[in-house]
Order: sequence, then structure tokens, then C-alpha cells
Amino acid sequence: MKKLFMMFLMVALSIALVACGGNDETGGEDSQDTGSTGDEEKESYDLKMSVTVGNSSTWFIAAEKLAEDVAEASDGRIQISVFPNEQLSGGDSGAGVEQVMNGTTDMSYHSTIIYSIMDERLGVLSAPFLFANLEETDVALAGEGGEAIKEIIRENGVETLGFGQNGFRQLTNSKQPVQSPEDLKNLKVRIPGISMYTDLWREFGADPTAMTFSEVFTALQQGTIDGQENPIDVIHSAQLAEVQKYITMWNYSYDPLILGINKELFDSMSEEDQEILRNAAADANAYQIQMARDKEAEQIEELKAAGMEFYEPTEADIEAFRQVVEPIYEKYESVWGADLLNTFR
Repeated sequence: MKKLFMMFLMVALSIALVACGGNDETGGEDSQDTGSTGDEEKESYDLKMSVTVGNSSTWFIAAEKLAEDVAEASDGRIQISVFPNEQLSGGDSGAGVEQVMNGTTDMSYHSTIIYSIMDERLGVLSAPFLFANLEETDVALAGEGGEAIKEIIRENGVETLGFGQNGFRQLTNSKQPVQSPEDLKNLKVRIPGISMYTDLWREFGADPTAMTFSEVFTALQQGTIDGQENPIDVIHSAQLAEVQKYITMWNYSYDPLILGINKELFDSMSEEDQEILRNAAADANAYQIQMARDKEAEQIEELKAAGMEFYEPTEADIEAFRQVVEPIYEKYESVWGADLLNTFR
């Protein structure tokens, strides 16, 4: 009986060992099957990108470069269609930013001024006479201040793929040369629709009117407004020399661009596709900035040839303008945040 029991035990152990060996083999085969993801089809995208200004602007040209580079790097999987002149938002740049935030539009080049309509903290970049030159803006946006701006924009549903340059904003008008604060009295000036600009221009004694940019040319042509303020590239690409005589080159407010993509969309992409977009965006932004700076001198000469009269303020002139609007800092420090303002100031 004992001998029979021992034979039974040996048979049972043999069966168990065979079973264990079968599980090991099956497990190996299962692991190989679940790991075979290399041949899976990668996601394809047809993205829509909005640009505020026309197709002769550096914004649009850089956006087209972005689209070409992304298509090439992704072997055509990621296509970006670029729409100028706020075609996707019916000419309303504020609505254009909202569309990127909610994902109706996938990407855009928009000024931080327009973003500040949605979040007033971003208005700090537009503070009057905050930066003396482009070198200062480059350092500020590449450092702690730029990272703080990206985080604010991220909180509003947009991932920043870097900064472009709209540039320093200059004043044009059809009435008279503006050489001192007194020349601004009662001048009807179109401004973007943010409260800080409204208060700023009222400090000057002007009559500010908020208006989307797509309406500006007609309003100037009809005399509804006397002037407007924008960087040279926008003044040139919008052909404002046809309806404006005078321009004051006072660099009173800097205007960076945000190359933004809807954050939910970006977060859903693979790391590979995110890297493709980041690399192409870095190249597009650098291209746009360099093109804007290279073209400005040529654009100024073309505006002069079209009949515009330029005034270059002296340091004393600039100081006189700066003193008038100093109360803006006192009023808006709490809106922008003292820490954020000091980061730039």
C-alpha cells in the first residue's frame, strides 16, 4: 500500500511540473503578443490654425512654415490648415482666442493683448513703457517671466508652444503729428478691448474706442476714428498708409505673440507628436521673429514712400509720455500681481 502511494505521488508531481512548464511557455507567448505595438497605426490629425492678420504678414508666413515642417516631420500624419484674418471667428480676435481655449479651433497665433481679455493678469506684458528695447523683451520672455505667462495661459486651456513677435506698438493718426501728450487730447483712437488700454488712453486725454481689428480700416476710412496703435508689421500688412498720415515711433507697449494649441488636444497626443509640434514651433517662432525684425526697416521705407510722416520722439519726449501714464501701474499692480510685475520690471 505504501509502495502504491509513493507511485501515485510521483505521477502527481510529474503532472504538476509539466503543467508549470506549459504555463511558462504560454506566459512567454502572451507577453510577446501584448508587447507587439510597434506596428500599430499612428494617429492622424487635421488641425485648424487661426491667424489674426492677413496672408502677407509674418504671422501667416511663419504659420505656413509650421504647417509644412510638421507635415514633413510626421510623414503627412499631422496636417495644419492656416486661416488668416480671423476667418474662423468671424473677424473677432477675442472669439478666436476663446475658440482655441474650448477646442473649436485647434491652434492659433494671437497677441497676449487678446488673451488678456480672458485673463487680466496677462495685461502686464502690455504695460506702458515697460521695456526699453527688444533685447529686454527677449531676456524677459526666455526667463522666469515667460514661464509665468505660459502657466497662466495653460490655466486657461491653451498650451504655449513659444512666443512670436508682434512688436512694439506705434501710434498712427490722420489729424496731426503726435510729439507730446498734449497732441493726444481728444484724439479718437482705436484700441484693443481691454480695460487697461482704455484707462491708459484716458490718462493721455484721448478718446479711446475698443474695436476688433477687422473693422479698423473701414472706421479710419470713414473718419469714425482718427487713429490706431499697432506694430509696424500690422500697419504695413493692413495697408493703413492708405487711410493714415502720421506715425509716432514711441515703442509705448510691447506685444508678443502666443503660438498656442488647445491643451486638451495637446495632452492627448503621443510624446512623439508633441515633440514634433514643439520642435517645429520653435523653428517657426524664431523664423517669425527674425523675419519681423529684418523686414521692419524695409516696411518703414515703404510706408514713407506711401506718404506717411514719421516722428521719432527724443528721450525727453518719451519721459513726458511715461510720466502721464504712471498711475496705470498703481491701479493695475493688484490686477497683474505684484510678483509678476516685478519679474518683468
